[in-house]
Amino acid sequence: MANLRYPYCFGVVPYLFTSNLNNISVPEYDEPVVTVLDYGKSIFNNPVSKGLHYIRSLFPICNWILHYNYKWLYGDLVAGITVGVVLVPQSMSYAQLAGLEAQYGLYSSFVGVFIYSFFATSKDVSIGPVAVMSAQVGKVIAKVQSEFGNEFSAPEIATFLSLICGGIAAGLGILRLGFILEFISIPAVMGFMSGSAFNIIVGQVPALMGYNSAVNTRAASYKVVIETLKNLKLTNVNAAFGLVPLFILYLWKFLAEFAQKRWPRYKLWFFYFQQLRNAIVIIVATAISWGIVHPEVKRYHGDLADFKSTIKTIGEVPSGLRHVGVMHIPNGIIDAIASELPVSVIILLLEHIAISKSFGRVNDYKVNPDQEVIAIGVNNLIGTFFNAYPATGSFSRSALKAKCGVRTPFAGIFTGAVVLLALYCLTQTFFYIPKATLSAVIIHAVSDLIANYKVSWNFWNISPLDCGIFLIAVIITVFSSIENGVYFAICASAAVLLFRIAKPKGHFLGKVQVAEVINPVINYSDDSSSRDSSNNSDIEIHQVLSNGNDYRSTDSNKIKVKDALNNLTPTKNNLTEHNPHIRFHTRWVPLNHDNINLDLNVLPPPPGVIVFKPIETFSYPNSSRQVEKVSDEVKRLTRRGKPYNFTDTGSRPWNDPGPLRWDWFGLKKSNNEVVEEKDERPILRIVHFDFSSVASTDVTSIQALVDLRKALNIYADREVEFHFSGILSPWIRRALINAGFGVYAEDDLVSDKTYVNIAAATGDLEAGDDRYFAAVGTNTPFLHLDIPDYI
Repeated sequence: MANLRYPYCFGVVPYLFTSNLNNISVPEYDEPVVTVLDYGKSIFNNPVSKGLHYIRSLFPICNWILHYNYKWLYGDLVAGITVGVVLVPQSMSYAQLAGLEAQYGLYSSFVGVFIYSFFATSKDVSIGPVAVMSAQVGKVIAKVQSEFGNEFSAPEIATFLSLICGGIAAGLGILRLGFILEFISIPAVMGFMSGSAFNIIVGQVPALMGYNSAVNTRAASYKVVIETLKNLKLTNVNAAFGLVPLFILYLWKFLAEFAQKRWPRYKLWFFYFQQLRNAIVIIVATAISWGIVHPEVKRYHGDLADFKSTIKTIGEVPSGLRHVGVMHIPNGIIDAIASELPVSVIILLLEHIAISKSFGRVNDYKVNPDQEVIAIGVNNLIGTFFNAYPATGSFSRSALKAKCGVRTPFAGIFTGAVVLLALYCLTQTFFYIPKATLSAVIIHAVSDLIANYKVSWNFWNISPLDCGIFLIAVIITVFSSIENGVYFAICASAAVLLFRIAKPKGHFLGKVQVAEVINPVINYSDDSSSRDSSNNSDIEIHQVLSNGNDYRSTDSNKIKVKDALNNLTPTKNNLTEHNPHIRFHTRWVPLNHDNINLDLNVLPPPPGVIVFKPIETFSYPNSSRQVEKVSDEVKRLTRRGKPYNFTDTGSRPWNDPGPLRWDWFGLKKSNNEVVEEKDERPILRIVHFDFSSVASTDVTSIQALVDLRKALNIYADREVEFHFSGILSPWIRRALINAGFGVYAEDDLVSDKTYVNIAAATGDLEAGDDRYFAAVGTNTPFLHLDIPDYI
C-alpha cells in the first residue's frame, strides 16, 4: 500500500466532487513500460501464421468465391454485361486518345476487367482504359517519337510503359507502401483531374470537326483552343458525325434523367435505357458511315490500311487476340521514357485508389489500399502479354457498375466476355466507326470529370487554402501541362502538410465551470422562436456558467443548484433544489477564447501554474517553437526566483540589461534615481502539458522539454514541476520517464501539494467507502489521466 499525502485530484469518478481527503490509501500500481522487445513481439510472433495470412490476403477472391450463389450471379451478370456494352466503344475511343489503334483499347479492357476480379477488394471498380491515363500515354508516345523518331513504335512504348508502371505499383503494394498516396489531398486530385478533363475535351474538338491533323493537340490547352478557333474554316463533313452524336448524347442523358424523376415507377428501365446511349449512337453513326464508305471500299482494290475516305473511320481492326505473348523490350526505351514514369505512376494509382475508397465508403465495405495497388500492378504486368497499354479504375464505369447492382468483383468476368465477343465477332463492323463519333463519346464521358462551381464553393467554405490549391492546379494544368499540374498538386499538398507540422497551434488553458443539464429549455432572443425541448428525453445539452462561481457537490446524486437555476432554465421549468439532472464539471479551455463564447469568464490557472496544450503534434519540426512559446509565457506571468541585483553594475545579463543608467547626455544618474519597481508576480511552480492531441514524440522534442526544464529551473531558482496529461501512446510515456519526467525531483517535493490521479470504486462515497484505485501509475505522480483541478 502506498501512503499518499496531500490533497489529490480525482481522475475517473462516478461524479466530479471535491472533499478534504487526507491519508487516503490506495494499492500501489506501476504501469508497465513498453519496450522494443514488446514491439518486436507484435511483429515477429507467429511468423508462419502471419506469412500464410499475407499470402492469402494477396488473393481476396478466396474469401468469398466458395460462398457464390445464384443471387450474386444475377447481379454480377446484369452489371457485367451492361458495363461491357459501354466499355467496348469507350475503350476504342480512349485508344484513339492515346494515339493507338482501336484494338489496343480492347486488349486493355479485356485484361483489366478479367484479371482485377481475382485481386480486387472492391466490387464496384471497373478497370480498363480511362481518359486521363490515355492522354498521358499519348503524351509519352508523342514525346518519345519526337526525340527518337520511329525507333520505337507507339504500341511498344505504350506496352513498356504498362510494364514499368505495373511493376512499380506491384512493388509498392507488396511492401505495403500504398499509404504514401494518402499524402495527396482530395482538392489536389480534383484539381489536376478537372484540368486534365478540360485538356482532353479541347484536344478532341479538332477531331470532332474533322481537321485534327491541322492542330497540335499535345500542346497546352490554351494553345489548342486558340489553334482550334483559327482553323474553324477547315471544318468538313466529319463534323456531322461529331456534333450531331454529341448533341444526341447530352439530350439523351438529360431526357433519361428527367424521365427517372418524372416516372419513378419506371426508373430502372429509364436507367438502362440511358446507359445504352453510347452504344446506340455509335451503331447508328456506323450504319450511316457504312452506307457512305462501303461503296468506296468496294471500288478500292489496294491495301485497306492505305484506304482514305471522305469520312474518317478508325479503319481495319484485327480480329481476336493477335498479339499474345512475351513482349520484346527494345534497347534504350527505358532511358527514353524515364522522365515520364513518375507522373504516369501517380496518375495510374491515384485515380484508382480514390475511386475504390469512395465506392467502398458509399456501399459499406472496406477497401484495402495496399491490395488495390497490388491489383492494379499485377493487372498491368499481365497486360503486357496481350500488348495492352496502362489501365486503371474508371469513375464513370464504376458508378454504372454500382448502380446496376453488382454483387461481387466476379462481374468483371462477364464484362471481359463481352469485350472478347466484340474482338472476335464485330471487328469488321468497327472498320466503319467514324472517328468524329468516337471524339463525341470521349467529350461526353470526360465532361463529367470537370468539377462544377458548387465544388469550388464547397472547398472555399470548408478550407480556403485547399480551394486555392484546387484552382491553381486547374490553371497550371490548362496553361502548362497535365504533368506540371500533377507535380504542383503533390508539392502543394506536401507543403501545406509540412507547414502545419512546422507551425502548429497551441493554447494556454484556463478553467470554466460546465453545467451538464438534461432537457433544458433554451431562451431565445426572439420569444416567437422559443422552443421547448423538455419533451425530448434523449437530448443532452451542455450549458456553461460564466460567472466563475465554483459549484461543488457534496452528494454524488444530489447537487444544490439553486443559484444555477436562474442562469440555466426559465422559471416555468423549475427544477427542484436537489436535482439529479444537473452536474457540474471543471473544463480546461483556451484562455484566448478561441472557439469559446466571449461572454465566458475563463479563469486562469492558480498563480505560478502554466497549462499548455499542443494542438497538432510535438516532434522535431515544431518542438522548439512550442517550448519557446511556453518559456515566453512563463516569463510574462511569473518573476525570477532570484532577482537581479539592480544596483550592482554588470550583474544583469546583456539580453536583459534593465533601464538605462545614463541619460542622453552621458551623465550618470544618482543611485537614488535608480529604483527598481517591486515585482508582484508569482514564482513559477508547475508547468503542465496537455498531450491529449499529441500522437507521438521523438528525441528532438523530448530534448527540447529537458532544455526547457533546465532553463525554467534556473529562472525560478527552484525545481519546477512538469506535469503531463492525456498521454495516448505508451511510447510517449516511456520517453518522458526515461528523460526524468513524471517523478519527484531529486530534492523531494517543492510545492505543498501533489496531484495524483486516482479512481473511486463504485459505492456510497459518503458512507466512507474507501475503495480507491490508481488510474495511472503511483510511481509517476506527475503523469495524469486528465488535467488536475489545480487549487
